[in-house]
Amino acid sequence: MGYRPEKLLLVEGRDDKAVISAVAKRHGVECGDKSKNQLIAIKTLEGLGKLKEKISVELKDSSIKTIGVVLDADKSSENRWQSIRNCLIENYPTLPKPLPEEGLIHKGEKKIGVWIMPDNNEAGMLETFLQFFVPEGNKELWDFAEQSCTSARERGAPFRISHTDKAKIHTWLAWQDPPGTQLYTAITKRIFDSNLPQATLFMQWFKDLFEV
Repeated sequence: MGYRPEKLLLVEGRDDKAVISAVAKRHGVECGDKSKNQLIAIKTLEGLGKLKEKISVELKDSSIKTIGVVLDADKSSENRWQSIRNCLIENYPTLPKPLPEEGLIHKGEKKIGVWIMPDNNEAGMLETFLQFFVPEGNKELWDFAEQSCTSARERGAPFRISHTDKAKIHTWLAWQDPPGTQLYTAITKRIFDSNLPQATLFMQWFKDLFEV
């Protein structure tokens, strides 16, 4: 039987897995690829429905001791938390009604953790979270990227309003050296600053949950 880590992080998409792996590595934690016998495996589920199904499956797996869940708030962090809470409440009847600002860590037969992007409070997604990683010295350029996306949409750019934060991040990355760096690489190459406060808050939740 192959190696199966006791600690598992479930995420919605491949970018989530790549970004979290990169941020964790910048903070001294190797994770993401169970083929390398790492302590924490990251599983991509491609959507909320599959993620909730996987939570139910993993809760029944006696080999798993800790489960973390990271997902996007999209329009509402509160609605997304209630959806996940409903999925967990049978096994964790004392879960808090509001999601803690610092992310959920709850002990039971298995330790469970939940972080909703970007910050357990605001609407948004992974790319909203990464706006917190824009270095202080790049704020003027970031503001210009935001203005440019607004102007582009007024001129008929077809991206969806719900994807505006994606457009902003990738516009800003298009102006870096080299242009158009992928999210994962932008972290490993230190184009993003993964030591800014919101990154540190996320990693504190991650380290406390997985005890690393």
